[in-house]
Formats: sequence, structure tokens, C-alpha cells
Amino acid sequence: MYPKIFQKLIDNFSSLPSVGPKMAERLVLFLFKQNEEKINEFADNLKKLKQLKHCKKCFNISENDKCTICLNTQREQSAICVVEDSLDIISIERTGIYKGVYFVLGGTIESDKENLKISQLLERVSDEKPTEIIIATNPTTEGDLTALYLKRKLQDFKNLKITRLGRGLSTGGDIEYADEITLTSALTNRKNL
Repeated sequence: MYPKIFQKLIDNFSSLPSVGPKMAERLVLFLFKQNEEKINEFADNLKKLKQLKHCKKCFNISENDKCTICLNTQREQSAICVVEDSLDIISIERTGIYKGVYFVLGGTIESDKENLKISQLLERVSDEKPTEIIIATNPTTEGDLTALYLKRKLQDFKNLKITRLGRGLSTGGDIEYADEITLTSALTNRKNL
């Protein structure tokens, strides 16, 4: 029905999370209607995506060895917010309430235990001696299990307060999809773990 290139692009878009065939079709049609300059810019940005890397300190997405948050000397260094994924940082940052630094685990115990950055987190806590670790894993069974596992790993550090986001977030939800008011409430009402 469609030219080969058009269909291949539909297939490419369909392979993305939360993009079905109909949405993929609409996206490709939208791009087809754009001028050449916009298409070239889109293609260039897509190619440059592979030039990004993970911050060596917190494992957030970065253009350099350290991300902009880790390089910001105005950030509160005594609190480290541990998240599952870089998208969670973006959501928390939108609230404007949290002024500390982050650490990206890279998933949950259930989903990807072998690739989690737990040893790097423990090393960072040992080196930097923060006063608080905020465990901001998603309020799901996997997120809760990961939070409990992290609590056990971190409890030997003296003078370290371990907190979990308040339950302003719904169980089974993702931080990435939470609105700013809900995240603000969850951050403000965090509790000891």
C-alpha cells in the first residue's frame, strides 16, 4: 500500500514504546509533509543521539563526562535522589522543589539486577558521605523491592538518613508520567525507609 521507505519508517516508529501502527503512520505522514530543512535537522539530531553518554558520577544522560546537574556547584550535595531511569530526573526537576543531586540505578532488581549500578552507588555514598539518600524508585512491586534492597545495602553507613518518596504517587505508576503537583507532594512528604 505504501512505498517501501514509508512502510519501513512506519515499522521503525512502531517499534518504539507506546507507538502503535496508527500513530506511527501519522508520524511518518507528518514528517513527509515537512520541508527538507526540518527533515534534515530531525535526521541529524537522531544521528547525534549516539554521541550522548552516561555521566560518570550519576549515570544520567550527558554530552560530556559529567552531566549538567553534577557540574552545577549550586546543587545541594548532601542529598542524593536515587531513581530508576534518567526520565525520572526530568520529571522530578520539573517540580522545581528538589535541589540536590541524583543517581540513576538503571532499572529495578526484578528487571535488570545484573546491570544495576548498586556498587557504584555504595562507592559514591562512601566517598561523598551524603546525609540523606532519597530512594525514588517507582511505586510498583519492583520499585518497592528495589527500595528495600537498597535500604539493606545502605543501612551500615553511619549518620545516613534513608527516605522514600511519599505515596502521593499511585501504586503501579511511573514517575515519568506523574504531574508536578503529585511529585512535589511525594518529595515533600517523603518518609524514612
